[in-house]
Amino acid sequence: MSTEPVHDRTPAEPVALSEALATFDALWSPRIVTRVNDYDVRIAKVAGDHVWHVHDDTDEFFQVVEGELLIALREEGGERTVALARGSVFVVPRGVWHRPSSAGGASLLLFEPSGTLSVGDRHDGVPEHVDATTGHRL
Repeated sequence: MSTEPVHDRTPAEPVALSEALATFDALWSPRIVTRVNDYDVRIAKVAGDHVWHVHDDTDEFFQVVEGELLIALREEGGERTVALARGSVFVVPRGVWHRPSSAGGASLLLFEPSGTLSVGDRHDGVPEHVDATTGHRL
């Protein structure tokens, strides 16, 4: 049986997230680990603040692999922040302005439709330390 990928973003063998995360150091610059249907499975290393942004047509799934992540949310009732410890998951609903941040640094697993820009459909000014990308290959 062939071990060739089914398509260019699906590995033919299991991927250890810890090993995949060790292949890059760039912050706020997600890497595409694999693809499920029309979704990218991305990993990212983060520290400091991302940018306030919104995805108009898709929810955004976060899982903290290592560290802690804070996600500030602008909702109808006002602004609030959710804290995600290692192993926690959270979904930011489409249309909700949000800004992820991590004081001590974190590693994340993300699910987003392929081609989704990391700074959303609308955003505040993008600082130099944030990579506005649809994801980089591992």
